[in-house]
Parts: sequence; C-alpha cells; structure tokens
Amino acid sequence: MPPRAGRRSSVRLLGLVLALGVLVAVVVLSIGFGARFLSPGEVWAGLWDPASPSYRIVHDMRLPRTLLGLMVGMALGLAGAIMQALTRNPLADPGLLGINAGASAAVATAAVFFGVGTFFGYVWFALAGAAIVTAMVYAVGGGRSATPARLALAGAALNATLLSYVSAVLLADTQAIDRMKFWTAGSLASADFATVERLLPFFAAGLLTGLLVARPLNALSLGDDAARALGARPAVIRAAVIVAVTLLCGSATAACGPIVFVGLLIPHMVRPFTGPDLRWLLPYTAILAPVLLLGADVLGRILGSPGELQVGTVTAVLGGPLFLYLVRAAR
Repeated sequence: MPPRAGRRSSVRLLGLVLALGVLVAVVVLSIGFGARFLSPGEVWAGLWDPASPSYRIVHDMRLPRTLLGLMVGMALGLAGAIMQALTRNPLADPGLLGINAGASAAVATAAVFFGVGTFFGYVWFALAGAAIVTAMVYAVGGGRSATPARLALAGAALNATLLSYVSAVLLADTQAIDRMKFWTAGSLASADFATVERLLPFFAAGLLTGLLVARPLNALSLGDDAARALGARPAVIRAAVIVAVTLLCGSATAACGPIVFVGLLIPHMVRPFTGPDLRWLLPYTAILAPVLLLGADVLGRILGSPGELQVGTVTAVLGGPLFLYLVRAAR
C-alpha cells in the first residue's frame, strides 16, 4: 500500500473510532434524558445494579427506546447509502422515494382492514409494501437508464399518493387514529424489549446483506460492463440491494413509523471524508445515523418538555433545510 493511501486509511480508521465515541455519548444522553434526568453515574448503575433506584427506569423505559433508536437509525442510514450508490442519485432516501410510505400504507391497511395490532403482524405487511414500492420506483424511474431526476419524480409521486391513502384510511377509523397517532408521526415512545427482539432478525439480515454488497456496488458504480469484467453480477447486486432496502426500511417503519431524511443526511455528511468507497461509507453511516436519530429524539424530549416532540417531526424539521440546500447545490 502506498504511504499516502496508508495514511488516509489510518485517518479514516481514527475517524471511525471518534464517531463510535460520539455514538456512545449520545446513547448515554438518550438513556439519561426523560421526565427524570439521570446522570451518567445513575445510567451506569441503572444498567448493571438491580438494587439501584434508576434500574427500573433504565430497563423498563429508556434502554428499549435507545436500542430501538440505534437499530432504526442504522437501518435507515444504510438503506439510504446503498440506494444512493445503486441509483447514482445523491437525493435517494427511503422517505423521499416513497419506500417508507409504501411500508406505512401496508401497515395502515393491516391495522384498519385486518385488525392487526402488533409489530409481528405489521412487519410482514411493511416488508411487502416496501418491496413493491422499491421495485415500482426503480421501474417507473427508468430501471438501468434511470436518472436522478426521474427517480426523484417517481418517488415523490408515489410518496404523495401513498401518504394520502394512509391519511384517508386512518380518518375512516377513529379507533385506528387513536392507536396509531404517534406511529404515523414516527415515534420511539412506545418502544419495549418485545419490539426490539422481534425487529432484531429482520434488521440483522438487512444489515448483513447491505454490508456484503459494499464491494460489488463499488464495482457497479463503474458501469455494468466494467462490473462484469471485475467478476460482479449486476442483476444479482441489484436484487440484493432491493432485498436489503426492503428488510431495513420495512422493519424500521413497522417498528416506529415513517421517519424521513436520516438516509439522506448522513451519507452526504460523511462522503466528503470517506469518499465514494462504500467499504468506508457504510460503516461511518451505520455509526452516525443512530447519532442523528437518537440526538433528534433527545432534542424532541427537551423541546417538548414536559411532553415530547416525536422523533419523526424533529428529523423532518432538521432535514428539510438541508434537502433544499442539496437540491440547490445540484443545480
């Protein structure tokens, strides 16, 4: 390895360690902030000492919420990064392209028309909805000849249609509105260990698939012919990306509702440091996307005190101005 490349890798590795330290700090804040503030010492005691006064607070409320935020943040960040790499569209995001809306529409259908009321029931509908919309956006946007503009337009059209459908379906059933009012805003407030445990296998499968396609996607970025010359199989890579995005977005949406901009913001923030190489971009995204989501959740609890602002609302407010900046920069 040339000395310059070796130094660059060392710097990136150091940056990854620092990012991990930031994530640990945000996790401590997430467990500490709430109706009763817990100091770092109380958080530590609450994690490990059953006799601690903070043990029940940490294990019954704060820890499940934080673990769910970690997984959902990773899922949405990685889904956005690999979608941007596959479509070569810097504005690709599970929320903006309608994938989260597809999962939401399927969950709303399950809740209103089939009486489904649990995560394990929602998740199968969410996966189906995410898969269908992923395929539709890619096909309507032009498939292999898709341009960023066509993908964005196709996703925006499907997103608006599906979110209108969700609103119409829920308005027709007042009981469904009461059950799902926080879910539709994107919320971690109802997190518990049962949801975390049921989300884990879908998240793990999507995470593993997404990380495994990093090197093949690097080859595909050179074009189909160059990818084949390097031993990659473009059709298999595209199918694997769709599977990964479906698992990550579908399970995350089933767990806490539609949350936007996480998959858009983080890859753009880390790409100037990592470059386009997904072998570095994906690990950075997996660490920093939960930082954004958990940080937004903590901010929502602070700003909304004594209640809270839902995390989906906070990420939308934070992500909107950046999205406008990216569109203007692209022009």
